[in-house]
Amino acid sequence: MSEISDSTQQSTRTSSCPREFLVSVELYVPTVASFGLWKPVVPRRKVDTSKTEETPRSLKEKSSWISVARTPAGAGQWRPATCKLTDEDESCSLNIYVDETILYQTIYVHMLNHFDIRHADSSLFLRKNCMALTSAGGQRWGSSANTEPIYFQFEDADTCNTWLVLLRSYSKPEIYGQTFVSRDGGLYRMWRQVELSISQGRNLGNHFKPQLDANASSATLSEGDPREADPVDLDAFCEIHLNDSICARTTVKKGIGSPDWHENFSLSDLPPFETLEVTVWREKRLLKPMLLGSVRIALTNFRRSEAVEGWFPIIQAGGVSNSIQVGEIRMKLTVDEEIILPHASYSGLLTVLRDRNVLEWMSDFERRLHLRTTSYQLMCIAIAKNVLVEHITEYADREVDGTPSSHNTIFRGNTTFTKTMELAMAFYGKAFLESSIGSTIRRICSEKVAIEVDPVRSGKGAKEVERGVDQLIHWSQEVWNQIYAVRNQCPHELRRLFEHVRKLVEKHYHTKDSQDPHNRELPRQSVSAFCFLRFIVPGILNPHLFGLYPGLPSARIQRSLTLIAKVIQSLANLNPNVQKEEFMRGIKDFLKQNLPSMVDYILVVSTPVPLDPYSPHSGHPAHSHQRLNVVSSLHERSTTMPVLERESIPLLPHVLDIPRHLARISSSVLRNARSADTKGKSSEDNNQYLSGLCAQCFDLEDQSLARVSQLAGVESYPIALKWDAPRMTSSAAPPSPASSSKIVESRKVSRPYTAPSLSDLSGADHRKASSDNMTPLSPIPHDLSSLRRGSVSDIPSSPKVTSSPEERPLRAMNRPRFLRPKSISAESISSLASPAGTRSLRSPPEFQDLEASRKRKNVLQGILTKR
Repeated sequence: MSEISDSTQQSTRTSSCPREFLVSVELYVPTVASFGLWKPVVPRRKVDTSKTEETPRSLKEKSSWISVARTPAGAGQWRPATCKLTDEDESCSLNIYVDETILYQTIYVHMLNHFDIRHADSSLFLRKNCMALTSAGGQRWGSSANTEPIYFQFEDADTCNTWLVLLRSYSKPEIYGQTFVSRDGGLYRMWRQVELSISQGRNLGNHFKPQLDANASSATLSEGDPREADPVDLDAFCEIHLNDSICARTTVKKGIGSPDWHENFSLSDLPPFETLEVTVWREKRLLKPMLLGSVRIALTNFRRSEAVEGWFPIIQAGGVSNSIQVGEIRMKLTVDEEIILPHASYSGLLTVLRDRNVLEWMSDFERRLHLRTTSYQLMCIAIAKNVLVEHITEYADREVDGTPSSHNTIFRGNTTFTKTMELAMAFYGKAFLESSIGSTIRRICSEKVAIEVDPVRSGKGAKEVERGVDQLIHWSQEVWNQIYAVRNQCPHELRRLFEHVRKLVEKHYHTKDSQDPHNRELPRQSVSAFCFLRFIVPGILNPHLFGLYPGLPSARIQRSLTLIAKVIQSLANLNPNVQKEEFMRGIKDFLKQNLPSMVDYILVVSTPVPLDPYSPHSGHPAHSHQRLNVVSSLHERSTTMPVLERESIPLLPHVLDIPRHLARISSSVLRNARSADTKGKSSEDNNQYLSGLCAQCFDLEDQSLARVSQLAGVESYPIALKWDAPRMTSSAAPPSPASSSKIVESRKVSRPYTAPSLSDLSGADHRKASSDNMTPLSPIPHDLSSLRRGSVSDIPSSPKVTSSPEERPLRAMNRPRFLRPKSISAESISSLASPAGTRSLRSPPEFQDLEASRKRKNVLQGILTKR
C-alpha cells in the first residue's frame, strides 16, 4: 500500500527539475472537514461507509479516544488518501488527495518548522506509525477553514520514518544566528523533549480549596494531603496538551476516586516551551466526557534534565481566588532542552569515545559517573558507526569464559553485557516483537480473558481448575503459534548476536562432547535466555511498556498474561519436566508437544542468513527501494545545504541525530560534574579515559557559551531576535489555536536552560568563553564517513559552502530555496546580553584566573575518585 515513487524518470537531473514523491496513507478527517468531501455519486459513499466499518471497535466505542479537540465535537474518521510531495526548488508543496481525486489540503512544506512535523503519539488514536503535521492558515490551503493538525498513518514504521525525514528536509530547522553568521549556516540549533509519567489519581471528584503559591505560575505539588473525603466512583482519563496543542491521552481507568494509570509518554522534537497542561476528564456512558479540572505547568520554571515527581493539584477553572481543587494526580516530569553545535565541534569527543568499546563506556558511566540514562545515547552513536554488534560480541568474549560466574551472567545476571543486549533487542527488534505477540496480546486484553489455575487463588473446585488449565493451554498455543510463524522475520543484527552467544557457550562449555543431556542443551538455552527471558516474555508480562497495548491491563488480565508468560518461558527452557507449582503440571503435554518447534525456532533466530534488503522477511529495514529514492534526493540536495541544516536531517533508517546524542552525553557529564563531591582526593587509578572525556565536555561547554554570547551580542537588533518569523496568514483562515506553531507573543529574553548559569562559571571561564568575538572555525570531523554511513553528511560540501567571506554575499543572492535566511529567537538568547555582561565575556584571555583552573581540576578528580 505505502509505496514511495520518484515520478521523475530522468537519469540526470538539474536543480530546476521538480521532484515528486507519492505515498498511500490513512488520513484522519475531522467530521466538520469531511462534509465537503463526499462525492455526489452514491456508490462511492457506500464504499467509504464500508471502510468506516473496518475501524477497530475500541475507537468506535469510546468517543474520547476519537476526539482530537478538547471535546468530542472534533471527532472524525480515517479515510484512504494519497500524498504527493512536489519540490520545485523555490517551493515545496504536499498535496493530500482523498478518494484518489478529491484535493483535501495543500501544505506548503517549505514554510514549516522542523517541530511542526513530528511522530504522533500512538495513544491519540490507538494507531501506530502516525505522523502529525501542524500548520497555520497561511501555510496551507484547503476546501475548509480547518487548521487543526493533520494526522497520517503509514503502512509501517519504515515508511513513516522515511517520510518524516523527507518532509523535514524541506522544512526549516531551528537554527540560531543564521542571519548574522554564514559559517556553518548559523551558530547552533535547539532540541527539546518532555518525558511525562502519569501514575495515579487521588480524591478525584472531591472539592477542596486549592493550596496555591502566590509566587508560582501554577499550583504547587505536594507529597501528601491530610484532607480526606468520601471517594467518588468514576471513569477518568487524562489528555496532555503542550502549548495548547493535544499530544497524548491516557486510557480510561475506573477507580473509586483513585484510578491507576502508570502510563509513560515521551514527547520529542518540540517547539519552544510554554506550558504543559494535563486535563482530567470524567467519562460516562452515552454522554459526552465532562472536564473535571486540569494541571497547568509552566515549563520554563523547570530545571533541565532533572526529574520532578509528586502530587499535583487538579484545579477547576474559575480564577485563582475562585478556583476549586477537585483532586490530585501523581506525575513525574523531566524536561530536556539541548544546544546542538555543528558536528565538527564534537570531533574531539568522538575521538575519545572511539578509543574504547562502547560497553566499557556504559559501565564507567553507570559505575563511576552514576549516569544511567546515557547508555541509549552511546548505543545510538555505535549504531550510526555500524559497530554496535561488533562491540557487544567483543565484550561477550570477556564475559562468557566457561566459569560459574559467566554461567550466571547469561542466565540470571544483570551486567553491562546483559543490559546492552536488552537495549539492542528493544532497538532492532521492535517490529519483530510486534509481529510475534502484538496481535494476540491485544486479543487477550480486548476479550478480557481471565485465566486462573491456582485453586487457592480461585477458591473453586477441581472442575473449574481443570477448565482454567484448558483455557491456559489454548491461549498459550495461540501465542506460541504466532511467535513461531514469524521466526524468519528476526532481524539480522539479533541473529548475529544470538549466534555469537550460542557459539561461545559451545566453545567454553564443550557441550558437543558432553555426556550430560543438560549440558548439551546449554547453547540453545543461552539463546532463549536472551530471546525469551529478556525480550519476548517481558513483552507478554508488560505489553504497555513495549507499546503493544495502551495502558496497564486490569488485574485479572495481568494474571492471565503472567500464566501465559510462565508457560512460554517453560517451553523456552527446553525442560518440560520441571514445574515449580503443582497447578502448572497440567501443561506438561503442551510443553512436550511443542518442544521440537521451539528447538527449530532457536536454531532459526540464531543463524544469520544472506541479507536480502528487498525481502519483506529479511528483518532488516536498511535499504528498501522507497528509501533509496529519498536518500538519493537528499544526497543531491545536500551539496548546497549549509552545515547545520544538513546535519539537522536525521539519518535513515533509524532516524538518528548524532550531534544531538553527543550533546546529550556532554550535558549529562557536565551536570554530574557540578553535583559531584569535589573534596575527594585523587587516586592513582584515576581513569584516564574518563578524564579525557570530561575535558572534552568542558571544552564543548566553552564553545556553546561562546556561541550563545556571540548571538547575544546582536541583541541591539530587536526585530531580528524572533526565530519564529511572521508567517503568511489569510484573513479567511486564521492560525489554529491548537497549532503548536502559532505565532508567539514576544517574551522576556532568557538564557538556554542547557547553558551554564553565571553561578556555575568563574570569571576566567567567562573570559575564556568569549575571548574571541567570532567562533573559531570547526575542524573537519575525524572518520566522518564511518560515523554517518549512508547519511547526508557523507557528501563533501560543495565549493559554494566553503567559499571565502567575500563570495558569501553574492552566493546568498543566488542560494536555492533551502538556503533561505531565517530569523532568530529570543527564546534561547543568553541573559548575558546586557552591556555589562557582554563586556565581561569579551575580556582578553590574558586576565584569566588561575584559581578557576584549579577548581575545574578538583571537579574532575572528585568525579573520578567516586566509587
